[in-house]
Parts: sequence; C-alpha cells; structure tokens
Amino acid sequence: MEHFIWNVDPVLLHLGPLQLRWYGILFVGSFFLGLMLLQWIFKREGKDPALLDSFLIYVMVGAVIGSRLMHCFAYEPAFYLSHPLEILKVWKGGLASHGGLLGSILAIWFFCRKYRLDFMWLLSRTAIAGTITAAFVRFGNLFNSEILGKPTDLPWAIIFERVDMLPRHPVQLYEAFSYLILLVIMLLVYLKSKPDFATRILPGIFLTFMFTVRFLLEYTKTKQADYTWDLPFSTGQALSLPFILIGIIWILWALKKKHST
Repeated sequence: MEHFIWNVDPVLLHLGPLQLRWYGILFVGSFFLGLMLLQWIFKREGKDPALLDSFLIYVMVGAVIGSRLMHCFAYEPAFYLSHPLEILKVWKGGLASHGGLLGSILAIWFFCRKYRLDFMWLLSRTAIAGTITAAFVRFGNLFNSEILGKPTDLPWAIIFERVDMLPRHPVQLYEAFSYLILLVIMLLVYLKSKPDFATRILPGIFLTFMFTVRFLLEYTKTKQADYTWDLPFSTGQALSLPFILIGIIWILWALKKKHST
C-alpha cells in the first residue's frame, strides 16, 4: 500500500543566522486570528476592542512561559534541571499545551485585575479563540514532523520522511481538526445561548472536549516524555485527567445554575 510522504522543510526562510519557521508563523498567526474573533465579540457585546491590543501581549507571554515550563518540568525534567539555561531557549522547541493553558488563564486574571473586567466573561470568550491556537499548534507540529503517531497500515497514514519511512497515524491532523470542530461547537453555543449561560458553560466545554481528545489520541502517539510515570497513563494523559474532571464539574455547575434561575 502506498502512503502519502511528508517531507516539508520546517524552515520557510533562512535569513542568515535567523530562521523563519512554519511553526512560529502558525503559532503567532493563530493569536492574531483569535484577536480578530475577539474584536468581533467585543463589538457585538458593546465592549471596547482597543483593550485587545494589550490583551494579546498578556496572553501570548502567559502561553509561551506556561507551555515552556510545563514541557521542561513535566516531559524532560532531568535534562532541564541539569541544564537550566536551556529553559530559556524557546526557539529550539518544546512547548506543552497544558502549561500554555494555565499560563493563559493566569495572564487573563492579571489583565482583568488591571483593567477591571469580569474574569469569567473574558475567560469564556477567550476560550473560543483559544481553539484556533490549539489547532494551529498541531499544524505547526506537522510541519516540524514532531508529535508523531504510532506506525499503522491505515490508508490515510503518513510517512514522515525526515524521521523514518514508517507509515504513521497523522495524529497532528487528528488533533487539529478536532479543535476546529470544538471551535464550531463553542461558537454555536455562544450564539444560541443567553450571554450569562454562555459565560458559565463555555470554559467547561473547552476543558472537557479538548482534554478528552488529548487523552484519547495519546493512544495513537509515540512516547513524548523521557521517563515514565508510575501510573498506567502517559505523561500527556496524566496531565489531561485533572482538566477533564474540572471541565465536567464546570458543565454540571453551569447546567444546575441555569435550571435554578
């Protein structure tokens, strides 16, 4: 059986010692697409979209710091504890979505404190835009030929020629398209629900859907961490479980709140 061969250079342009990588373009571009979505939401709900220029910086910084620290200390702690200066070298790669989410939430909290905005309102709207970044990061992983799937003979398997000649699950695409489906679901809930209910339930939908997808798709991924947990789960699955639990509780709380009003 012939399989699609992926051999795209992860570097789009070489500018002397500098490199313009597809991953970086997709990562930064996702924030600007999310910004455009939030501008529409702010205008729709009578908020000042001028605040979003500062908000973008807050969230980008929070996401990068959080995702970098989570990768270093959850996936490769032995290496980074022995080489702490390597933590600063973000351009070498190594970002974990679980930490990116936590860093973004903390950044949103700081932003709301400074500009006196309702935290839950902004968190729920930002969660919609966050699905774009989650999808684009996985497209970036595809261009880097990383976060590889396990070998398979399925007809849609992809050979990542820069790694080996084994046909593998295109798990990056599985995740990316799942998150775009989540984007559609969240937009529909946002548009069809009353604003107060949307504010309460959207973060729960985000957490439950996204990290259930992460948990299930880990079964099709190769090992990502340089050590194993003393648990019957991969590192990614163990990190996803608390988010799934919080998301389910969040949804139940939102529904109970809706029926009690």
